[in-house]
Amino acid sequence: MSFFGKMFGGKKDVAPTTGEAIQKLRETENMLIKKQEFLEAKIEDELSTARKNASKNKRELALQALKKKKRLEKQLQQIDGTLSTIEMQREALESANTNTAVLTTMKDAADALKNAHQHMDVDKVHDMMDDIAEQQDVAREISDAISNPVAFGADLDDEDLERELDELEQENFDKEIIGIPEPAPTLPEAPTEDLPEKAKEKKKATTTTNTTTTAEAADDDDPVMKQLLSWAN
Repeated sequence: MSFFGKMFGGKKDVAPTTGEAIQKLRETENMLIKKQEFLEAKIEDELSTARKNASKNKRELALQALKKKKRLEKQLQQIDGTLSTIEMQREALESANTNTAVLTTMKDAADALKNAHQHMDVDKVHDMMDDIAEQQDVAREISDAISNPVAFGADLDDEDLERELDELEQENFDKEIIGIPEPAPTLPEAPTEDLPEKAKEKKKATTTTNTTTTAEAADDDDPVMKQLLSWAN
């Protein structure tokens, strides 16, 4: 089939994918860039030729070089426009390709989420959450019951404790504010009776005195002793 048949009718080919179209546009873009570099080099050559011939008074050769340079510049301008168009097409296809990939991924994610929720019942989930909340309440009640002291301090009278606390507060108030001295501690009285050692010594002294008195009394009654005493005197 001819080129015009492909352009304006005839058998329709299968449209390429976005990836294939992007690849072809990049190949065409690279080809045009190389063509652009070639034309730029040729333009510089023709300009150099025109300058060289102008200095040697060869105006005909210089004019031909300038005309050729103009044609090359026109081709270069057309290539610049074509590159801009191809670049815009490529960017549009890349954006469409990205959008297609994103939409495909989102659809796959939606299908996976739907499949995951397929075996879930909302009512069963609510019932399960109610059971969890109920068990948490039971666990909290058990913890409170365990931590609550039982039969410890039940025999204490609050009134007695309050009374004792009032007495301590009054005592502190008297010490710090009023300055009432504390009652002096009562010392034990000294014993009136002799200690065992003293009683033993006293008894010994009394015994000695009695012995001496008895001996003197005996001497007074003995006539021999009386005579000796009188002789001594």
